Amino acid sequence: MQGCPSGLLGNEIVELSEGLAQLKKEHPPLLALLSDLLTLCKEVEAQDDKEKLFLQLAEDVKSFSEKLEYHSTREEDYLFRKMEEYLGVGVGPIVVMEYEHEEAKRNINQFLDNAKEKEQLSADEIKENVSLIINANYTLVNHFAKEENVLYPMAEKMLSSEEKEELKQKLCNEK
Repeated sequence: MQGCPSGLLGNEIVELSEGLAQLKKEHPPLLALLSDLLTLCKEVEAQDDKEKLFLQLAEDVKSFSEKLEYHSTREEDYLFRKMEEYLGVGVGPIVVMEYEHEEAKRNINQFLDNAKEKEQLSADEIKENVSLIINANYTLVNHFAKEENVLYPMAEKMLSSEEKEELKQKLCNEK
């Protein structure tokens, strides 16, 4: 992103410090699960008898949601708050990142609520709910790419060595 007035971004490759690298390392397993969910969504849509696959999708979404929550909470609580000290609260890329977290979680939670609220969903209701997961998938795939290509490199350039060490301690020593 040439021409970025902050001078924090450029086209060069940025080697990430351990804490930021840890967050980035959490993306591939989440992306693999998202791919599996998308495949299952398409199978549900294609089937005439959707109920059994839909129940499997609901279980898989619940499991994925827990893993996503762990990852996004760590970003929000540690990285985003630290970056706001430099960028300001309520402006810039952190607002976009948090909005995308909320958007994906809203879709996932609506799906899970709908899946457990009704014992028997119609084929149309199942299709509507599957679309919530498809939307969450696309939001998160794009979101992870933005974090890896823009946000994490920006944080690497912005944060001090001490702040990077603190981030590492919080993210790499926590399980």
